[in-house]
Amino acid sequence: MKIAFIGDVMIGRLVNEILKYEEFKYVWGDTLEILKNADLRACNLECVISDIGEPWSITPKVFHFRSDSKNIEVLKVANINIVSLANNHTLDYGYEAMFDMLENLKKNGIYYTGAGKNLGEASQPVILKIKNKKLGFIAFTDNEPFWSATNNKPGIFYVELKEGGKNLDYLLSLIEETKRKVDYLIISVHWGPNWGYQPLKEHIYFAHKFIECGADFIFGHSPHIFRGIEIYKEKFVLYSVGDFIDDYAVDEVERNDESFIFIWDIERQTLELYPTIIENFQARLAKEDKKMKIMEKMIKLCNILGTKVELEKDKLLIKDKLKLN
Repeated sequence: MKIAFIGDVMIGRLVNEILKYEEFKYVWGDTLEILKNADLRACNLECVISDIGEPWSITPKVFHFRSDSKNIEVLKVANINIVSLANNHTLDYGYEAMFDMLENLKKNGIYYTGAGKNLGEASQPVILKIKNKKLGFIAFTDNEPFWSATNNKPGIFYVELKEGGKNLDYLLSLIEETKRKVDYLIISVHWGPNWGYQPLKEHIYFAHKFIECGADFIFGHSPHIFRGIEIYKEKFVLYSVGDFIDDYAVDEVERNDESFIFIWDIERQTLELYPTIIENFQARLAKEDKKMKIMEKMIKLCNILGTKVELEKDKLLIKDKLKLN
């Protein structure tokens, strides 16, 4: 079984304008061939897809991301199966826009987790059966505490990542409970600040804790750049996968236009990384010098975390049992 993970997909603002006249597949550039070879595809959806609502004004916020309802087809054309909604943009246009998006996702057969009408729904894991194996997917964020769903309030699955933090014990129990029901459990976490190539110490601590509770794969995002990958107890920890599609200005030092398609081969217990770059509001497979620079940067970041990376022609390969001495 192969699962493809990609970073933040933000199809609002200028990307939304492009989609008024370009085909839905435009934003995926030349990446669809790799994505379709996976059995399952997951991303963090970094915007609300809806035609209703007004920009959230209860809490201070600079950026609000919304894409037209018709652009659900962008996800469908890439066969995106699961989206994480536990992030700091799902409620950019209020509750009604979020509910509208949830119905749109359901109607189009796209699974979601991380948001809902109450805490129980927002934290509800997605459980799928693929190739006779049960796969679980839990999404949460440590962003936007005011948006936290409760037993009687809609919102996102917010967890405060500190000992005794809000919903932390609930999350750890949920991981243990869900793992008893599935063969493989993925934790999708939208965490931390936007920048910095090194994972935060508390992220390392909690990633390890999640694995000890039963997680098999950590799918981290929120920073606009990718970070190194760690192997802990023979499990992959992706601290940040970066941005995949957006309209953001590019930082010349911390390159937020660079990322990868991450393919987890569960049977072989390997991770393949195909370097990508955002150009003209679409994801593209990186070419020539850019490709090598992106791959070399990831190798260095992985080395810092003690992870051995094999360099192949068009991709990187990481095996769960290979660590640096």
